[in-house]
Amino acid sequence: MTSTSPALAAHENRLARETSPYLLQHKGNPVAWWAWGPEALAEAKRTNKPILLSVGYAACHWCHVMAHESFENDATANVMNELFVNIKVDREERPDIDQIYMAALHHLGEHGGWPLTMFLTPAGEPIWGGTYFPNTSRYGKPAFVDVLREISRLFREEPQKIEHNRVALMARLAATTQRAGLVTIGLSELDNAALQLSGIIDPVNGGTKGAPKFPQAALFELLWRAGQRTGETRYFAAVDITLHHICEGGIYDHLGGGFSRYSVDERWLVPHFEKMLYDNAQLLELLAIAFQRDRKPLYRQRAMQTVAWLKREMTTSDGAFSASLDADSEGEEGKFYVWPYDEVIRQLGIENGEYFARHYDVTPAGNFEGRNILNRLKPLPRSNDEEARLAALRAKLLAVRDARVRPGLDDKILADWNGLMIAALSNAAPMFDEPSWQDLAMRAFDFVAHAMAHGDRLGHSWRQGKLKFPGLASDFAAMIRAALALFEATGGQKYLNQALAWQHALDRDYADQATGTYFLTAADAEGLVIRPASTTDEATPNHNAVAAQNLIRLAILAGDDGWRDKADRLIAAIAPQAIENLYMHMTLLNAVDLRLRGAQIVVTGEGEGAQALLSAARAQPSFDRVVLHARSADVLPVGHPARDKVRLASKPQAFVCIGETCSLPTTDAPGLIGAIDAVRHT
Repeated sequence: MTSTSPALAAHENRLARETSPYLLQHKGNPVAWWAWGPEALAEAKRTNKPILLSVGYAACHWCHVMAHESFENDATANVMNELFVNIKVDREERPDIDQIYMAALHHLGEHGGWPLTMFLTPAGEPIWGGTYFPNTSRYGKPAFVDVLREISRLFREEPQKIEHNRVALMARLAATTQRAGLVTIGLSELDNAALQLSGIIDPVNGGTKGAPKFPQAALFELLWRAGQRTGETRYFAAVDITLHHICEGGIYDHLGGGFSRYSVDERWLVPHFEKMLYDNAQLLELLAIAFQRDRKPLYRQRAMQTVAWLKREMTTSDGAFSASLDADSEGEEGKFYVWPYDEVIRQLGIENGEYFARHYDVTPAGNFEGRNILNRLKPLPRSNDEEARLAALRAKLLAVRDARVRPGLDDKILADWNGLMIAALSNAAPMFDEPSWQDLAMRAFDFVAHAMAHGDRLGHSWRQGKLKFPGLASDFAAMIRAALALFEATGGQKYLNQALAWQHALDRDYADQATGTYFLTAADAEGLVIRPASTTDEATPNHNAVAAQNLIRLAILAGDDGWRDKADRLIAAIAPQAIENLYMHMTLLNAVDLRLRGAQIVVTGEGEGAQALLSAARAQPSFDRVVLHARSADVLPVGHPARDKVRLASKPQAFVCIGETCSLPTTDAPGLIGAIDAVRHT
């Protein structure tokens, strides 16, 4: 990825020409910021100054705090400008850079987080770092200016210490790309993993034990799959108690819809108020599979409200989806979302206000710093009439809230995050019987496929007509997944063709030929100190694990077993790390479950009968089924167990296959559901 800037004065801020909302937040700082790029690194080498790298994102509260305390402070900026070449990075725009230097911070024994503050050699190699540094010494942290002066002194006067850290960190970073020996993951290993991971679940509030609590969609997908494999209801219960508390807690925006990034407490009451596209995408899919099992009205309501929020606040005029909403407004975290008791009473009247307050935990003392975060964690019986009354009151308060100063919207379009939401909408639409969601997904897909691509290559970030190119492996993996979800949902051949084109490009430009895994950056991308090749999940699923699931689906949907062979090689390469660290490889474990247990639902024939079977198939949980409309036997790989059955079919029929076993033909929706259960228990 490249970002060019004209030559400017030595101490001039260069961020005004950028498109990232996060970088633009800092264009008025007295700091002589550079955006990451060859020019910034060349300046560091020319001046022989160390690099101060600051990584954050637009919705990051502590990034704003450090900016206000230090980067807007003339005295601090003067020290930064005198001693360092200062580079500002948007981690959402450049996750490749963030991944490298966050790994370096972990190797230093520090907890990760943002802002990420790293000190580098003029060549870009890490030597030391941290996260938030206060402007004055507190919280057990040194003052930022003191840190700056000491790092600069060491660089000038004790270069041997700098070199020691550089060598150690670069060795550790290089070691993370090495592969361990052969490990096999089968059904018993998946069951053992689920048993271990279920031990960290909070049995009272759901989520993982303690605080903070993150949504952890991949973990709860893993437990859900374990419930389907084993029949043990405790796994479903762990998902249900978690989703229930997330849906009723303060992490959910009860007026406007959508979920915040995480909860700072163990009850899901107090959120970190930023809203990220990727969290809402993953939770939408999780709500869909949970609803499909229990038909819980709460899950449908939250899914509907979240998609309504997505359409109202996060969809651009081009139909793509914006990245995030800030946690802060008017310089205060959560101010847009919280309510004084008196304001609720004033806006709704005494009778309605007290009624609403009772149901949403609104009190004169408040439940958060003297004000109230709306939540329904206290269980109260509510009839349909009461729910209707509360909905009308919520609408009134939403209208009042809309007049407040809004949190900042980061409206850049990220291909990988859009891919997550496109797939979520496409997969959830038939499960909630909401066909309009498919239209949202298809429109966003078309934007990314056309505006964010050069030929068969994707870019990563688009804003105001400017595309950051080339893209990352995560962009290809997520958008291939989106294309396959749309193909399964609609049968539109263009989606399969696009998925295949992108998969070939991913193999050409990102594959590690020695292992069958994928680097994060393209072979012709800007050179970094190391080529990122992480296999671990972060807040979003790891691109290698998503690619593995895509390859498994491609083998079926494209009728080519060669894709499955690629998936097996990729999984085998990562299996040693996955077994060693289950928690960080949950998406890969879910890919293994799809490989071993995924139900292939093959529907043949045309007309109403075939469409009814397809509709029933598509309404099944999307995580562990692949739906193929096989109009002829030739679309199936040679040797597929349903190939001869499809050839002999004289009317619309469906076959359910797992491995080498296929069901008898079924001609109606109830029979199809029974066939799935029967084959799974064979």
